[in-house]
Amino acid sequence: MPIERKEFRDAMARLPAAVNIITTGGPAGRGGFTASAVCSVTDSPATLLVCMNRTVSSAELFRANGTLCVNTLCGSQEELSGIFAGATGVDGEARFEFGTWSPIVTGAPALEGCLVAFDARITDMIEKGTHVVIFAEVEAVRIGGADPALLYFARNYRQVAA
Repeated sequence: MPIERKEFRDAMARLPAAVNIITTGGPAGRGGFTASAVCSVTDSPATLLVCMNRTVSSAELFRANGTLCVNTLCGSQEELSGIFAGATGVDGEARFEFGTWSPIVTGAPALEGCLVAFDARITDMIEKGTHVVIFAEVEAVRIGGADPALLYFARNYRQVAA
């Protein structure tokens, strides 16, 4: 018998995770959201997995553009996490007024000064429960500085130095 939703969410809150802003850009426009459910799948071809809630306002932009950039945040970029999580009321294109953004290869916005930006093309999207699991092949990487990483643990932000 499956466990209760709250019990699962409480248990998952005990797993520290990097905070990322996932962006897309292309003919359909720009959009993005904050995510902690990001991981590598394989290094040949270099592939990432990103979990996106179906209710994300920019979900259709990811499908239409077929691109994404995983921008892993450093501790000084915590405010951006809230903006792209929808906690501030800023939505859509207006989110990109915060931070400095520039494309690398695919056209998806990459955040200047983040720990690392993975620029990728979406290869598959699978719906599972409340989320869409996105697989994307990395075409370029931009590695940033050595600032402390922004993590999410026990429903709070934390910083971890390298």
